[in-house]
Amino acid sequence: MYQQRQLAPVLHFARSSFPAVLLTGPRQSGKTTFLRHEAGPDVEYLSFDDPLERDFAAVDPAGFLARFADRPVIFDEIQYVPSLLSHLKLRIDREPTRCGQWLLTGSQQFGLMRDVSESLAGRVAVLELPPFSQIEFTRSNLEDVLWNGGYPVPAIHTDRRDLWLRSYASTYIERDVRQIRNIPDLMAFNQFLSLAATRHGQEFHASGLSRELGLTQPTVKSWVGVLEASYIAYLLPPWFRNYGKRLVRASKLYFYDAALVNFFTRQPNATAALAGPMGGALLEGWVVTEAVKAFLSLGRKPELYFWRSHDGLEVDLLIVINGKLHPVEIKLTATPGAGHVEPINRLLAAAGNEASSSGIIVCRTESERALPNGHVAMPWQRFPQWLGAQLSQATA
Repeated sequence: MYQQRQLAPVLHFARSSFPAVLLTGPRQSGKTTFLRHEAGPDVEYLSFDDPLERDFAAVDPAGFLARFADRPVIFDEIQYVPSLLSHLKLRIDREPTRCGQWLLTGSQQFGLMRDVSESLAGRVAVLELPPFSQIEFTRSNLEDVLWNGGYPVPAIHTDRRDLWLRSYASTYIERDVRQIRNIPDLMAFNQFLSLAATRHGQEFHASGLSRELGLTQPTVKSWVGVLEASYIAYLLPPWFRNYGKRLVRASKLYFYDAALVNFFTRQPNATAALAGPMGGALLEGWVVTEAVKAFLSLGRKPELYFWRSHDGLEVDLLIVINGKLHPVEIKLTATPGAGHVEPINRLLAAAGNEASSSGIIVCRTESERALPNGHVAMPWQRFPQWLGAQLSQATA
Protein backbone atom coordinates (compact mmCIF):
# COMPACT_ATOMS: atom_id res chain seq x y z
CA MET A 1 0.00 0.00 0.00
CA TYR A 2 1.31 3.45 -0.93
CA GLN A 3 2.32 5.67 2.00
CA GLN A 4 1.50 9.33 1.38
CA ARG A 5 4.52 11.66 1.44
CA GLN A 6 4.48 15.27 2.58
CA LEU A 7 6.49 16.36 -0.44
CA ALA A 8 3.61 15.60 -2.86
CA PRO A 9 2.17 19.16 -3.11
CA VAL A 10 5.65 20.57 -3.71
CA LEU A 11 6.27 18.01 -6.47
CA HIS A 12 3.03 18.89 -8.26
CA PHE A 13 3.83 22.60 -8.06
CA ALA A 14 7.34 21.95 -9.41
CA ARG A 15 5.96 19.90 -12.32
CA SER A 16 3.67 22.77 -13.26
CA SER A 17 6.51 25.29 -13.13
CA PHE A 18 9.66 23.62 -14.52
CA PRO A 19 10.45 21.50 -17.59
CA ALA A 20 12.34 19.02 -15.38
CA VAL A 21 12.21 17.91 -11.76
CA LEU A 22 15.11 16.16 -10.04
CA LEU A 23 14.30 14.15 -6.92
CA THR A 24 17.33 13.23 -4.83
CA GLY A 25 17.70 11.34 -1.59
CA PRO A 26 19.27 8.19 -0.17
CA ARG A 27 18.97 4.87 -1.92
CA GLN A 28 15.77 3.02 -0.91
CA SER A 29 14.06 6.10 0.58
CA GLY A 30 11.04 5.63 -1.72
CA LYS A 31 11.89 8.07 -4.52
CA THR A 32 10.78 5.83 -7.37
CA THR A 33 7.58 4.71 -5.66
CA PHE A 34 6.75 8.32 -4.82
CA LEU A 35 7.31 9.61 -8.36
CA ARG A 36 5.49 6.76 -10.09
CA HIS A 37 2.47 7.12 -7.81
CA GLU A 38 2.26 10.92 -7.89
CA ALA A 39 3.00 11.25 -11.63
CA GLY A 40 0.23 8.83 -12.56
CA PRO A 41 -0.11 5.97 -15.05
CA ASP A 42 0.53 8.06 -18.17
CA VAL A 43 4.17 8.67 -17.28
CA GLU A 44 6.75 6.23 -18.69
CA TYR A 45 9.42 4.81 -16.44
CA LEU A 46 13.03 3.86 -17.20
CA SER A 47 15.81 2.86 -14.81
CA PHE A 48 19.49 3.41 -15.52
CA ASP A 49 20.23 0.47 -13.26
CA ASP A 50 19.60 -1.41 -16.54
CA PRO A 51 23.01 -1.56 -18.31
CA LEU A 52 21.39 -1.76 -21.76
CA GLU A 53 19.47 1.48 -21.23
CA ARG A 54 22.55 3.05 -19.71
CA ASP A 55 24.65 2.18 -22.75
CA PHE A 56 21.96 3.38 -25.18
CA ALA A 57 21.73 6.76 -23.42
CA ALA A 58 25.52 7.16 -23.36
CA VAL A 59 26.22 6.07 -26.96
CA ASP A 60 23.23 7.65 -28.75
CA PRO A 61 21.67 10.27 -26.41
CA ALA A 62 19.70 12.00 -29.17
CA GLY A 63 18.16 8.72 -30.33
CA PHE A 64 17.52 7.69 -26.75
CA LEU A 65 15.58 10.87 -25.92
CA ALA A 66 13.69 10.75 -29.24
CA ARG A 67 11.99 7.55 -28.06
CA PHE A 68 9.82 9.55 -25.68
CA ALA A 69 8.59 12.25 -28.07
CA ASP A 70 6.16 14.39 -26.04
CA ARG A 71 5.43 11.80 -23.36
CA PRO A 72 6.49 12.53 -19.77
CA VAL A 73 9.05 10.08 -18.46
CA ILE A 74 10.85 9.15 -15.22
CA PHE A 75 14.59 8.57 -15.55
CA ASP A 76 15.62 6.65 -12.43
CA GLU A 77 19.21 6.96 -11.09
CA ILE A 78 20.27 9.64 -13.55
CA GLN A 79 23.73 9.86 -11.92
CA TYR A 80 24.74 6.79 -13.92
CA VAL A 81 24.49 8.75 -17.19
CA PRO A 82 25.59 12.34 -16.43
CA SER A 83 26.41 12.95 -20.10
CA LEU A 84 22.69 12.73 -20.91
CA LEU A 85 21.96 15.96 -19.05
CA SER A 86 23.51 18.25 -21.68
CA HIS A 87 21.41 16.59 -24.40
CA LEU A 88 18.33 16.89 -22.21
CA LYS A 89 19.06 20.62 -22.00
CA LEU A 90 18.86 20.87 -25.81
CA ARG A 91 15.47 19.12 -25.82
CA ILE A 92 14.15 21.42 -23.10
CA ASP A 93 15.39 24.55 -24.87
CA ARG A 94 13.33 23.66 -27.95
CA GLU A 95 10.16 23.91 -25.84
CA PRO A 96 11.11 25.89 -22.75
CA THR A 97 7.49 26.44 -21.68
CA ARG A 98 6.62 22.74 -21.69
CA CYS A 99 6.64 21.81 -18.01
CA GLY A 100 6.74 18.54 -16.14
CA GLN A 101 7.93 16.25 -18.95
CA TRP A 102 11.24 15.08 -17.48
CA LEU A 103 11.29 13.55 -14.00
CA LEU A 104 14.71 12.48 -12.73
CA THR A 105 15.90 10.68 -9.61
CA GLY A 106 19.38 10.40 -8.14
CA SER A 107 20.97 9.00 -4.99
CA GLN A 108 23.86 11.44 -4.65
CA GLN A 109 24.19 15.11 -3.84
CA PHE A 110 27.48 16.71 -4.78
CA GLY A 111 28.57 15.16 -8.08
CA LEU A 112 25.04 15.00 -9.41
CA MET A 113 24.31 18.57 -8.31
CA ARG A 114 27.43 19.77 -10.12
CA ASP A 115 26.35 18.06 -13.35
CA VAL A 116 22.79 19.37 -13.03
CA SER A 117 23.85 22.93 -12.26
CA GLU A 118 26.15 22.92 -15.28
CA SER A 119 23.57 21.51 -17.71
CA LEU A 120 20.08 22.32 -16.42
CA ALA A 121 20.44 25.52 -14.41
CA GLY A 122 17.12 27.38 -14.42
CA ARG A 123 15.36 24.46 -16.10
CA VAL A 124 15.05 22.00 -13.22
CA ALA A 125 13.47 22.03 -9.77
CA VAL A 126 15.53 20.07 -7.23
CA LEU A 127 13.67 18.30 -4.42
CA GLU A 128 14.90 15.90 -1.72
CA LEU A 129 13.09 12.87 -0.33
CA PRO A 130 14.54 11.42 2.88
CA PRO A 131 13.18 8.29 4.62
CA PHE A 132 9.77 8.48 6.32
CA SER A 133 9.18 11.22 8.85
CA GLN A 134 7.08 10.63 11.96
CA ILE A 135 4.16 12.48 10.33
CA GLU A 136 4.32 10.25 7.24
CA PHE A 137 4.59 7.00 9.19
CA THR A 138 3.34 7.53 12.73
CA ARG A 139 4.48 5.27 15.56
CA SER A 140 3.94 5.79 19.28
CA ASN A 141 6.70 3.59 20.68
CA LEU A 142 10.10 5.30 20.82
CA GLU A 143 12.04 2.03 20.91
CA ASP A 144 10.32 0.92 17.70
CA VAL A 145 10.96 4.27 16.00
CA LEU A 146 14.67 4.22 16.79
CA TRP A 147 15.19 0.51 16.13
CA ASN A 148 13.43 0.20 12.78
CA GLY A 149 14.14 3.71 11.48
CA GLY A 150 12.41 5.49 8.62
CA TYR A 151 13.42 3.60 5.50
CA PRO A 152 10.19 2.18 4.05
CA VAL A 153 11.08 -1.54 4.07
CA PRO A 154 12.26 -1.98 7.68
CA ALA A 155 9.74 0.59 8.96
CA ILE A 156 6.74 -1.18 7.40
CA HIS A 157 8.02 -4.77 7.36
CA THR A 158 9.82 -5.00 10.68
CA ASP A 159 10.44 -8.73 10.26
CA ARG A 160 12.78 -7.90 7.34
CA ARG A 161 14.80 -5.33 9.29
CA ASP A 162 18.00 -7.26 9.96
CA LEU A 163 18.34 -8.73 6.47
CA TRP A 164 17.47 -5.41 4.85
CA LEU A 165 20.09 -3.49 6.86
CA ARG A 166 22.83 -6.00 6.05
CA SER A 167 21.95 -5.88 2.36
CA TYR A 168 21.68 -2.10 2.34
CA ALA A 169 25.08 -1.63 3.98
CA SER A 170 26.70 -4.05 1.55
CA THR A 171 25.10 -2.47 -1.52
CA TYR A 172 25.87 1.03 -0.32
CA ILE A 173 29.56 0.28 0.19
CA GLU A 174 30.04 -1.71 -3.01
CA ARG A 175 28.08 0.58 -5.34
CA ASP A 176 27.47 4.11 -4.07
CA VAL A 177 30.80 4.60 -2.32
CA ARG A 178 32.81 3.46 -5.32
CA GLN A 179 30.88 5.78 -7.61
CA ILE A 180 31.40 8.84 -5.44
CA ARG A 181 35.06 8.27 -4.55
CA ASN A 182 37.76 5.92 -5.79
CA ILE A 183 38.23 4.07 -2.49
CA PRO A 184 40.40 1.01 -3.06
CA ASP A 185 40.16 -0.35 0.52
CA LEU A 186 36.46 -0.91 1.15
CA MET A 187 37.21 -2.84 4.34
CA ALA A 188 38.82 0.29 5.80
CA PHE A 189 35.79 2.32 4.73
CA ASN A 190 33.52 -0.19 6.46
CA GLN A 191 35.54 0.27 9.66
CA PHE A 192 35.25 4.02 9.20
CA LEU A 193 31.45 3.70 8.93
CA SER A 194 31.26 1.82 12.22
CA LEU A 195 33.47 4.31 14.04
CA ALA A 196 31.58 7.27 12.55
CA ALA A 197 28.32 5.77 13.82
CA THR A 198 29.74 5.75 17.37
CA ARG A 199 30.18 9.54 16.94
CA HIS A 200 26.46 10.00 16.15
CA GLY A 201 25.41 13.21 17.89
CA GLN A 202 28.98 14.35 18.61
CA GLU A 203 31.16 17.06 17.13
CA PHE A 204 33.07 15.75 14.16
CA HIS A 205 36.86 15.96 14.51
CA ALA A 206 38.82 14.26 11.75
CA SER A 207 41.92 13.98 13.94
CA GLY A 208 40.39 11.46 16.35
CA LEU A 209 39.05 9.18 13.63
CA SER A 210 42.27 9.39 11.65
CA ARG A 211 44.31 8.23 14.65
CA GLU A 212 42.00 5.28 15.35
CA LEU A 213 41.88 4.19 11.72
CA GLY A 214 45.48 4.92 10.80
CA LEU A 215 44.38 7.22 7.97
CA THR A 216 45.23 10.80 7.08
CA GLN A 217 42.90 13.58 8.17
CA PRO A 218 42.20 14.60 4.54
CA THR A 219 41.10 11.02 3.85
CA VAL A 220 38.73 11.00 6.82
CA LYS A 221 37.29 14.38 5.80
CA SER A 222 36.84 13.08 2.27
CA TRP A 223 35.02 10.00 3.52
CA VAL A 224 32.67 12.08 5.66
CA GLY A 225 31.94 13.93 2.44
CA VAL A 226 30.95 10.59 0.93
CA LEU A 227 28.47 10.06 3.79
CA GLU A 228 27.00 13.50 3.12
CA ALA A 229 26.86 13.01 -0.64
CA SER A 230 24.97 9.73 -0.29
CA TYR A 231 22.53 11.01 2.36
CA ILE A 232 23.86 8.73 5.07
CA ALA A 233 25.03 11.54 7.36
CA TYR A 234 24.09 15.15 8.10
CA LEU A 235 26.46 17.74 9.54
CA LEU A 236 24.78 20.25 11.86
CA PRO A 237 26.79 23.49 11.99
CA PRO A 238 27.34 25.58 15.12
CA TRP A 239 25.67 28.95 15.54
CA PHE A 240 27.71 32.07 16.13
CA ARG A 241 26.78 35.68 15.61
CA ASN A 242 30.07 35.91 13.72
CA TYR A 243 29.32 34.04 10.48
CA GLY A 244 33.00 33.36 9.87
CA LYS A 245 33.21 31.28 13.05
CA ARG A 246 30.35 29.08 11.81
CA LEU A 247 32.50 28.12 8.85
CA VAL A 248 35.58 27.10 10.81
CA ARG A 249 34.18 25.51 13.99
CA ALA A 250 33.35 21.80 14.15
CA SER A 251 29.89 20.60 13.12
CA LYS A 252 28.01 17.77 14.82
CA LEU A 253 27.68 14.50 12.93
CA TYR A 254 24.33 12.71 12.68
CA PHE A 255 23.32 9.68 10.68
CA TYR A 256 19.99 10.32 8.94
CA ASP A 257 18.53 7.05 10.18
CA ALA A 258 18.71 5.57 13.68
CA ALA A 259 18.39 2.00 12.39
CA LEU A 260 21.71 2.39 10.56
CA VAL A 261 23.35 3.73 13.73
CA ASN A 262 22.10 0.70 15.65
CA PHE A 263 23.34 -1.60 12.91
CA PHE A 264 26.83 -0.13 12.60
CA THR A 265 27.30 0.10 16.41
CA ARG A 266 26.03 -3.50 16.81
CA GLN A 267 23.21 -2.78 19.26
CA PRO A 268 21.68 -6.12 20.36
CA ASN A 269 18.03 -5.05 20.50
CA ALA A 270 15.70 -2.05 20.69
CA THR A 271 15.51 -1.95 24.49
CA ALA A 272 19.26 -2.12 24.97
CA ALA A 273 19.84 0.54 22.32
CA LEU A 274 17.62 3.11 24.04
CA ALA A 275 18.72 2.22 27.58
CA GLY A 276 22.43 2.05 26.75
CA PRO A 277 25.08 4.75 26.30
CA MET A 278 23.82 5.57 22.77
CA GLY A 279 20.24 6.22 23.94
CA GLY A 280 20.52 9.98 24.33
CA ALA A 281 22.33 10.36 21.00
CA LEU A 282 19.71 8.22 19.22
CA LEU A 283 16.85 10.42 20.43
CA GLU A 284 18.82 13.59 19.72
CA GLY A 285 19.59 12.40 16.20
CA TRP A 286 15.96 11.51 15.61
CA VAL A 287 14.81 15.02 16.59
CA VAL A 288 17.48 16.71 14.47
CA THR A 289 16.69 14.62 11.39
CA GLU A 290 12.95 15.12 11.88
CA ALA A 291 13.70 18.85 11.70
CA VAL A 292 15.69 18.31 8.49
CA LYS A 293 12.77 16.34 7.01
CA ALA A 294 10.29 19.06 7.96
CA PHE A 295 12.22 21.61 5.89
CA LEU A 296 12.76 19.23 2.96
CA SER A 297 9.06 18.36 2.83
CA LEU A 298 8.40 22.00 1.96
CA GLY A 299 11.16 22.08 -0.66
CA ARG A 300 13.31 24.27 1.61
CA LYS A 301 16.93 24.11 2.69
CA PRO A 302 17.17 23.31 6.42
CA GLU A 303 18.13 26.28 8.60
CA LEU A 304 19.41 24.39 11.63
CA TYR A 305 22.27 24.87 14.08
CA PHE A 306 23.47 23.93 17.55
CA TRP A 307 25.02 26.23 20.16
CA ARG A 308 27.74 25.70 22.74
CA SER A 309 28.93 28.31 25.23
CA HIS A 310 32.58 28.90 26.07
CA ASP A 311 32.11 27.01 29.36
CA GLY A 312 30.44 23.97 27.78
CA LEU A 313 26.69 24.62 28.06
CA GLU A 314 24.95 23.42 24.90
CA VAL A 315 21.58 23.82 23.18
CA ASP A 316 21.10 20.77 20.99
CA LEU A 317 19.14 22.38 18.16
CA LEU A 318 18.40 25.89 16.93
CA ILE A 319 15.70 26.18 14.27
CA VAL A 320 15.47 29.37 12.22
CA ILE A 321 11.83 30.26 11.53
CA ASN A 322 10.96 33.69 10.13
CA GLY A 323 14.46 34.89 10.95
CA LYS A 324 14.22 33.90 14.63
CA LEU A 325 16.19 31.20 16.44
CA HIS A 326 13.94 28.69 18.21
CA PRO A 327 15.99 26.74 20.78
CA VAL A 328 15.30 23.04 21.36
CA GLU A 329 16.86 20.88 24.08
CA ILE A 330 16.56 17.10 23.71
CA LYS A 331 16.50 14.83 26.77
CA LEU A 332 15.67 11.17 27.41
CA THR A 333 14.07 12.07 30.72
CA ALA A 334 10.33 11.72 31.34
CA THR A 335 10.48 14.29 34.18
CA PRO A 336 11.96 17.53 32.82
CA GLY A 337 12.74 20.21 35.38
CA ALA A 338 14.06 23.74 35.76
CA GLY A 339 17.68 22.60 35.39
CA HIS A 340 17.08 21.42 31.86
CA VAL A 341 16.26 24.94 30.62
CA GLU A 342 19.46 26.64 31.82
CA PRO A 343 21.26 26.20 28.45
CA ILE A 344 18.25 27.75 26.71
CA ASN A 345 18.29 30.71 29.11
CA ARG A 346 21.97 31.28 28.37
CA LEU A 347 21.41 31.03 24.62
CA LEU A 348 18.53 33.51 24.70
CA ALA A 349 20.68 35.97 26.63
CA ALA A 350 23.53 35.57 24.13
CA ALA A 351 21.34 35.79 21.01
CA GLY A 352 19.21 38.75 22.13
CA ASN A 353 16.57 39.77 19.61
CA GLU A 354 17.79 37.15 17.12
CA ALA A 355 16.00 34.46 19.16
CA SER A 356 12.42 33.77 20.15
CA SER A 357 11.40 34.51 23.72
CA SER A 358 11.22 30.88 24.84
CA GLY A 359 12.31 27.36 23.96
CA ILE A 360 11.17 23.77 24.19
CA ILE A 361 12.48 20.59 25.82
CA VAL A 362 11.73 17.52 23.67
CA CYS A 363 11.65 14.52 25.98
CA ARG A 364 9.62 11.51 27.07
CA THR A 365 7.08 13.42 29.12
CA GLU A 366 3.56 12.07 28.63
CA SER A 367 1.96 15.48 28.05
CA GLU A 368 3.00 19.02 27.31
CA ARG A 369 3.89 20.96 30.44
CA ALA A 370 5.01 24.47 31.31
CA LEU A 371 8.53 25.14 32.60
CA PRO A 372 10.08 28.28 34.13
CA ASN A 373 10.57 31.42 31.99
CA GLY A 374 7.88 30.45 29.49
CA HIS A 375 9.64 27.31 28.21
CA VAL A 376 7.67 24.15 27.41
CA ALA A 377 8.38 20.44 27.83
CA MET A 378 7.03 18.57 24.81
CA PRO A 379 6.46 14.84 24.21
CA TRP A 380 8.90 13.58 21.58
CA GLN A 381 6.11 12.39 19.24
CA ARG A 382 4.54 15.87 19.31
CA PHE A 383 7.66 17.65 18.02
CA PRO A 384 7.22 16.94 14.27
CA GLN A 385 3.65 18.29 14.25
CA TRP A 386 4.71 21.37 16.21
CA LEU A 387 7.55 22.14 13.82
CA GLY A 388 5.45 21.42 10.74
CA ALA A 389 2.82 23.89 11.95
CA GLN A 390 5.46 26.54 12.65
CA LEU A 391 7.04 26.20 9.21
CA SER A 392 3.66 26.14 7.44
CA GLN A 393 2.63 29.37 9.17
CA ALA A 394 5.95 30.94 8.21
CA THR A 395 5.43 30.16 4.51
CA ALA A 396 1.71 30.99 4.38
